[in-house]
Amino acid sequence: MNVPANIASAAGAEPAENVCAAAETGPCTSLPHDLPIFLVGMMGAGKTTIGRGLARALGREFIDLDHELEARCGVRVPIIFEIEGEDGFRKREAAALDHCSSRRGIVLATGGGAILAADNRRMLSERGVVIYLRASLDELFRRTSRDRNRPLLANADPRGTLRDLMVKRAPLYEDVADLVIDTGTMPVSQLVKSILPLLQAYEKNL
Repeated sequence: MNVPANIASAAGAEPAENVCAAAETGPCTSLPHDLPIFLVGMMGAGKTTIGRGLARALGREFIDLDHELEARCGVRVPIIFEIEGEDGFRKREAAALDHCSSRRGIVLATGGGAILAADNRRMLSERGVVIYLRASLDELFRRTSRDRNRPLLANADPRGTLRDLMVKRAPLYEDVADLVIDTGTMPVSQLVKSILPLLQAYEKNL
């Protein structure tokens, strides 16, 4: 299968202007620094939803790494997987992460597998505050079971795949995390409120 030109040239492309929308105006919680905040965790852990809430509460810009990557390539993540395989996708993901994680004053939701590469973990640790959003297998499966935009789960046993991914990835999330938050079934607004004081109190000198 031939690679479309917009994918082939995407690695060095600038992201689309509308990918990173500014946070909504309103009363904001201030932090004692402008370090970027990185959200890591399994697919379905709530990185995008909680990330948007945090960005609004902090008056920061929110970036979803998968959406950033799709804007660079011009196609959805499953299509990138189909054409280039997971290895090709991970290379593009690393390039997008390098670009986005260098920005101050943002909230960045990473993809579930972004922490697999040692260089990616180093970038996250050395450039900002990393929050691991943790959820149970049952909760992750419930949230992802009807999502058709998850190429790694497009098989006969998505629950088993999730379980295997958790076993492999959980130690990496924990290793890179500055803060660990159990998402559970708590409403997003309450989760965001519980995270804010932890961020205000956390000190990281970079």
